[in-house]
Amino acid sequence: MAVTISADPIGLFQAWLAEAHETEPADPTAMALATATADGVPSARMVLLKGVDDQGFTFFTNLNSRKSHELTANPRAALCVHWKSLKRQVRVEGAVEPVEVAEADEYFATRPRLSQIGAWASKQSRPLEGRFELEGRVARYTARFHVGDVPRPEFWSGFRVVPDHIEFWEDQPFRLHDRVVYHRGEDGWTTERLYP
Repeated sequence: MAVTISADPIGLFQAWLAEAHETEPADPTAMALATATADGVPSARMVLLKGVDDQGFTFFTNLNSRKSHELTANPRAALCVHWKSLKRQVRVEGAVEPVEVAEADEYFATRPRLSQIGAWASKQSRPLEGRFELEGRVARYTARFHVGDVPRPEFWSGFRVVPDHIEFWEDQPFRLHDRVVYHRGEDGWTTERLYP
């Protein structure tokens, strides 16, 4: 079955994501995030997609992490979501912007309590002497926040990739895969099919 071209690539992505929630054995929101330093040295890692709407694709992280430093220095990124069970992937490229404080607070409040404490305890991307050091920090923050809500640390927030290109890829027999790319212009989205 070929990719159905829609006027709304965000709606198409949301439909594919809903299907993936029904079929994927692993987390269907897992996506590769590629960033680069100011002088163009790339790096990639897996993160979780926490929101997608007409504004873009949102994820959250420690603002002291390598990815955060790279996004601050070079605010463009690429995403790749792959759903093996559906034989589909979506690639996204665009500018990156920080989420609003209220959005970060709202999402942080929905996280499991141990994940909230983990956000406080982790010095993400910095050297760690050993597991005992991390466990000690978790114990200290567990004691600190033993009663009441865990507030969002100032060093933890989110980013939104505002897409200017979105490619939908679907597996086809004989490696003649179907590829549809959306390009955002001043007048909205245009589409084209690509050779596999």
